[in-house]
Amino acid sequence: MFLPSLICALLILRSARAELYTDPSQLTKSEYDFVVVGAGTAGNVIATRLTEESSFSVLVVEAGISNVGILAAEIPFLGQTLSPDTSVTWNFTTTPQAGLDGRVLQYPRGRVLGGSSTINFEIWTRASEDDWNRYADATGDNGWSWSEILPYMKKSESLVAPTDHHNTTGEVNPSVHGTSGPIQISLPGFPSEIDERIINTTQELPSQFPYNEDMNSGVPLGVGWTQCSVGTDGHRSSSATAYLEPALTRSNLDVLIMTTVTKLTTSSNITGVPHFDTIEIAQSPSSDRFQVTATKEIILSAGAVNTPQLLLLSGIGNSTALSALGITPLVELPDVGQHLADHPFLGNHWFVNSTDTLESIARNATLEGEDLTQWEANGTGQFSDPGANQIVYSRLSGNEQPAVDASAGPLAAQFEILPVNGFVSFIEATPNTGNFLTLATAVVSPVSRGSITLASNDPFADPIIDPGLLSDPTDVDVMVQAVKASKEFLTASAWKGFVLSPTADLAGATTDAALEAYVRNSTSTVFHPVGSARMTSGGSTDGVVTPSLLVKNVTGLRIVDASIFPFIPASHPQACVYAVAERAADLIKAAWA
Repeated sequence: MFLPSLICALLILRSARAELYTDPSQLTKSEYDFVVVGAGTAGNVIATRLTEESSFSVLVVEAGISNVGILAAEIPFLGQTLSPDTSVTWNFTTTPQAGLDGRVLQYPRGRVLGGSSTINFEIWTRASEDDWNRYADATGDNGWSWSEILPYMKKSESLVAPTDHHNTTGEVNPSVHGTSGPIQISLPGFPSEIDERIINTTQELPSQFPYNEDMNSGVPLGVGWTQCSVGTDGHRSSSATAYLEPALTRSNLDVLIMTTVTKLTTSSNITGVPHFDTIEIAQSPSSDRFQVTATKEIILSAGAVNTPQLLLLSGIGNSTALSALGITPLVELPDVGQHLADHPFLGNHWFVNSTDTLESIARNATLEGEDLTQWEANGTGQFSDPGANQIVYSRLSGNEQPAVDASAGPLAAQFEILPVNGFVSFIEATPNTGNFLTLATAVVSPVSRGSITLASNDPFADPIIDPGLLSDPTDVDVMVQAVKASKEFLTASAWKGFVLSPTADLAGATTDAALEAYVRNSTSTVFHPVGSARMTSGGSTDGVVTPSLLVKNVTGLRIVDASIFPFIPASHPQACVYAVAERAADLIKAAWA
């Protein structure tokens, strides 16, 4: 995307702090009340909330390194440089995607304290009332409904002033937000050349693109100011910085990094089903194996790729498939790794009559340095802003509705448009010349589903990742309509004289058939995998976890991460994952009160 020259310079440790365990041999004990696998978005919430109880002891095991001192993980604008293929990501790739003309995609996930909350693009969206009410209906647990989950959303966040301290009246509704939670969220603090044009478009085309004061009110449809996990000080607010770091002084919390959980083991049966109480850990395929026992629960928070991988490696999954890989089946749970969902993402580009776009920074080392100096001095300027100041959530009009509507209801978005004052793509390099506007489109309520399966029984081997992007023709239809909507957005007079022409690939897509070809050739992912260990009702034989997030057909094992969503949230998922983790922490505390 932008700023390749800064990647190497800023992916460095520039300071130190209180020691974390970096080798299993350093652990002073082998038994804890709770063991949390993964110090990511959800795992750090669980560890922090459980250790509020002084009687609970908690070990968190993270495969990645510490986030501390990685400057690019602190600077909001540089989140783009943290993936793919860096020292802080699982550098996965997908299988060839049939829906994308057979292309293979990079599929990074956070491999660092904070997980993907350390490397994401910081956008903070909660999805709609309909999304959460569908979770409640699907699980039979009203605790997952919008009205019941909203307090946990507020508990996780603190709405703070933007970095430039501008008056935000009319840009956000403070009454629907938290004021004392760990994650700081704010509105953009660095104005963009396209801000006024976007707001003027809502006034000129209100029926297609109505203005929405707060995209996180439960009714996200329309155009609104983007809320991001950025503090007033201009630093990224992640689960590592906001939850874990303040808790590291607690004597009942240990954190082990740079260590892989290779297997979950069972030492007994309780009530006739396997009881999992031990993890096996190692730092490399050839290093010593260690074991740690959880006297109460093992909590998997390894994410939508690594959580199902670990379950399968431990003998929990489809027995036939496990046996074929030489893994002894212990629990028949065929949904493990299935129903993977993700958001297809497409960067649509136009040439613009401006030199004040984000490409200007990438092409000017002096300007890069000035922006960095300003951010280091006071946390303001371009580097304090993730880069997308507004977001659009929309639905297709009646005559455009697909045969299958996979959205949760009339309040839930079917597609997203993300305007950026520059060139954004996960599959194309930024051109060396020209200035650009991107209206990225994403199918946020997709029909398509994929899977996570094992390539081998080696815990250090990457799993087989098939997100199935655009595998269902409905999603192609929605993406085509989303591209048309982005073109319609630019018909407002606010863009006259600014937008020059679409880039060649988009300019050539003038028919539905050509648009479909363009979509299949140019779509990638925005890295939002969920659903691979989905939650269903307690009495259902489908799914992987109960509404209390306990793994079915076993005891001692719970999952708290994005893999549990029964349907993909029609939003960027991080705020949803924090809310799930906050509720899960209360469920766990209540279970062991």
